[in-house]
Amino acid sequence: MEDERKDGAYGTPQKFDPTFKGPIYNRGCTDIICCVALLLAIVGYVAVGIIAWTHGDPRKVIYPTDSRGEFCGQKGTKNENKSFLFYFNIVKCASPLVLLEFQCPTPQICVKKCPDRYLTFLNARASSNIEYYKQFCVPGFQNNKGIAEVLRDGDCPAVLTPSKPLAQRCFPAIHAHKGVLMVGNETTYEDGHGRRKNITDLVEGAKKANGILEARQLAMRIFEDYTVSWHWIIIGLVIAMGMSLLFVILLRFLAGIMVWVMIVMVILVLGYGIFHCYMEYARLRGEAGSDVSFMDLGFQTDFRVYLHLRQTWMTFMIILSILEVIIILLLIFLRKRILIAIALIKEASRAVGCVMCSMLYPLVTFLLLCLCIAYWASTAIFLSTSNEAIYKIFNDTVCPVAGKTCNPETFSSSNESHLCPSARCQFAFYGGESGYHRALLGLQIFNAFMFFWLANFVLALGQVTLAGAFASYYWALGEPDNMPAFPLFSAFGRALRYHTGSLAFGALILAIVQIIRVMLEYLDQRLKAAQNKFAKFLMTCLKCCFWCLEKFIKFLNRNAYIMIAIYGTNFCTSAKNAFFLLMRNIIRVAVLDKVTDFLFLLGKLLVVGSVGILAFFFFTHRIRIVQDTAPPLNYYWVPILTVIVGSYLIAHGFFSVYGMCVDTLFLCFLEDLERNDGSAERPYFMSPTLKKLLNKTNKKPVES
Repeated sequence: MEDERKDGAYGTPQKFDPTFKGPIYNRGCTDIICCVALLLAIVGYVAVGIIAWTHGDPRKVIYPTDSRGEFCGQKGTKNENKSFLFYFNIVKCASPLVLLEFQCPTPQICVKKCPDRYLTFLNARASSNIEYYKQFCVPGFQNNKGIAEVLRDGDCPAVLTPSKPLAQRCFPAIHAHKGVLMVGNETTYEDGHGRRKNITDLVEGAKKANGILEARQLAMRIFEDYTVSWHWIIIGLVIAMGMSLLFVILLRFLAGIMVWVMIVMVILVLGYGIFHCYMEYARLRGEAGSDVSFMDLGFQTDFRVYLHLRQTWMTFMIILSILEVIIILLLIFLRKRILIAIALIKEASRAVGCVMCSMLYPLVTFLLLCLCIAYWASTAIFLSTSNEAIYKIFNDTVCPVAGKTCNPETFSSSNESHLCPSARCQFAFYGGESGYHRALLGLQIFNAFMFFWLANFVLALGQVTLAGAFASYYWALGEPDNMPAFPLFSAFGRALRYHTGSLAFGALILAIVQIIRVMLEYLDQRLKAAQNKFAKFLMTCLKCCFWCLEKFIKFLNRNAYIMIAIYGTNFCTSAKNAFFLLMRNIIRVAVLDKVTDFLFLLGKLLVVGSVGILAFFFFTHRIRIVQDTAPPLNYYWVPILTVIVGSYLIAHGFFSVYGMCVDTLFLCFLEDLERNDGSAERPYFMSPTLKKLLNKTNKKPVES
């Protein structure tokens, strides 16, 4: 197999250097300006975090606030023993003002407990329930006004309804009785003027609360499933870890057999799928309604209906047949390339065996990423809660000053209260007019940008570290004795000491593209209501272009980091050399590299599929390890999906090391082909298997 391109538009091949024996140790610092920029950005990021932590108050996210902006249930406040927020008129929460101000235009107070009975203010005033009712009135209510005055001034709610707490807020306890929606045991309620109204009006106003209640019930059931199945989930993840490790160990000794076994298994699985679809298609022949087409049936929310149609199984059978044919044709035409990919995997197995601690390095990357995520999330929360309480004028009728800011302490004696006697000054939202508050959006963007930059830097550090360790193996002629004593730690030290700037440069480019994509997504969400088709088309094109650009930069950065680990050059030089080297061998890159990625994907799917099937049969009580081991669940898919996602992440962690090893050995392999010719002075460094596949040999030195 000859090189695709020797020179020309993509640079000249590497020349033979008799002193080159692998990763260069005598190297200097690269991209110092970017290193300084990263350090200054980190200092600024820490300063932003300190400012956010100084002004922010996470209690605004956790605890509800009353109409005066005071927390409910927070220790050290006058509402310390009042943990729940009560709305005077929940119906007004359906007002469009809620979408504009993020606050219901009705008085809200903190209470010790939610109402547990149906009661009107009129009935409470005429009976002995007024003391119970007063706890749901504004603080300091003395009951020395007339009924009309109390309701006009908003001192007390017109009616109490049985409520349940949800997220420390009181929402009507809605349920169905004989097909009728009810709150408590009532179907009607009495307003403050003695008129009976249908409870449906109250239900309509509380639909949002009901939807949240259903979501809460779902969340609680999922939480219950986790509490009874968490130990089995951990066992499933341990099994996934064991299978991944076993797969890696077997690859070291049986890479060729396992790769072909995986390929044959995929072909057999697809073949069985085709057979099963045909059997279902034949079984439905003659059944009533099975010949109905998709167009006639239309869209159905219960997807199981489609399994009773012959057309469904015919569609599945055609799709699986096409996939089967494509895979078989690829195997026929890419057989030689697959053999080379297998040789690379075997070589990677030996390299990982010599640098076994590399399998643990993903834990370091994971911990550093968790640190970045934790700092970003905490800073974002403190920034979003560093606003001040803003009070606005709310009124049920037309009022010229409605919506203006106000001071609750002086509102009763202000001109606004005289213009609109029924208006109220209540807490609206958190904001501010100072320079700091005006800069909050920019600080949030900077916070997101720094998160992308640091996260990409952590990933780049891991790639350079692994590439340096595995490159040491390749250029040592596969002899562990020719390698450094601690190749992984040596590569890690070189990366931090000499190439922090280069890693920061590559991470910066990627972070800029990613933050642009985030801003495009934000603009797309804001423009969804617009009817301008050209703007939507332009936004879609921009999102697609930047997605492709991000993928290309990730690919280029990965190979540039390998060149940095080997030669110690700066980022631009390494990226240029890696790009030209790959373009000079574009067919090998397009085939060998992607075939290897495909084989690793099959390995991940094998691990995830095996553990997922085992979890499915276990949690659905189709198999039992011992008597009644599977716990009773509300939703059996909760632990199954958790095990599947966790298994994929574990398998991805193991195979990411292998993937980096294969990519590193592949670039070293291409460099080896260009630098050397197999003569006694310029011997090949590749393994005997690769030399045999490529019909290359090392000539023995001529004896004098």
